[in-house]
Amino acid sequence: MLQKLEEVERRYVELEGILVDPTVLNSRNEYARLAKERSDLEEIVATYRGWKKLRSDIEGHRSLLEAPDPDIRELAKEELPALRGKCDELEARLKILLLPKDPNDDRNVLLEIRAGTGGEEAGLFVADLFRMYSRFAEASGWRIEVLSANPTGVGGFKEIIALIEGNKAFSRLKYEGGVHRVQRVPATEASGRIHTSAVTVAVLPEADDVDVHIDESKDLRIDVYRSSGPGGQSVNTTDSAVRVTHLPTGLVVSCQDEKSQHKNKAKALKILRARLLERAQDEQQAEQAESRRSMVGSGDRSERIRTYNFPQGRVTDHRINLTLYSLDRVLGGELAPLIDALNTHYQAEALKAAS
Repeated sequence: MLQKLEEVERRYVELEGILVDPTVLNSRNEYARLAKERSDLEEIVATYRGWKKLRSDIEGHRSLLEAPDPDIRELAKEELPALRGKCDELEARLKILLLPKDPNDDRNVLLEIRAGTGGEEAGLFVADLFRMYSRFAEASGWRIEVLSANPTGVGGFKEIIALIEGNKAFSRLKYEGGVHRVQRVPATEASGRIHTSAVTVAVLPEADDVDVHIDESKDLRIDVYRSSGPGGQSVNTTDSAVRVTHLPTGLVVSCQDEKSQHKNKAKALKILRARLLERAQDEQQAEQAESRRSMVGSGDRSERIRTYNFPQGRVTDHRINLTLYSLDRVLGGELAPLIDALNTHYQAEALKAAS
């Protein structure tokens, strides 16, 4: 580990010198690339330097244990445990920082929420979850834009797809993908029986043009049709809705939320690129079966990951056996306790696998 940390620090110092080179300063793309590399190393280097200083302080205090003055010896003895504790904390942090980085962590997110079993009640819970993620996004300083929505007519959605743009959005939301189960008494239930419904959440990294190559003239079939449902004067009176079919894979994406056919097409292509990127990554991960088993958000939507129990006011994440009796706050967007616990758990699993 020390050898790796020294290499990282050397590269960081090297980048500091390169970034003040006039040739690099005059090349915007090269400067941006190198500045990002330096930024990615910054936390590791700062933590490593802090760890080295603590190691030096500990050695200094150890030498004071042999000092002739008893007061100095006693002071050094008292301070050593705290210094060792801080040093251990930084060492554990360094091990996490040296883990291979998920290349998607800095990406924006395509969030897809779909009703599963449970009829109208499942559709209503889609709306609840979308509201939850929207509030969490807003609290995180991110921007959220609905790309496609299929309302049920009673305040729910059969499906809603949104783009979440913000710093490290995917790194925070990537463990939210899976089956979310809700247990509650529906408003339409006269006998007061608790119903169980399911909703599927998919969290996809937004794909760039360079990630997924699409030849629009050969790979796509684009159909336009009249929008259905409410939408004002021109939404459902012109052929503004767009259905995009990716011929090589058979993937189909439809968008009809905008009045403009051009905007609907752009949104549909954004969704299609994200799904194609996920498909390509899934195929790559499938070739590495052992490592895939330790990953979450790899596209496997079959596992129930979380239960929201309204009568008991609790949320349980089944992957880490964590139960919080703060259902209202979680649905209000306070997801940090769940997300932080999941990140800690999967970092520990990655450390275990690496060792």
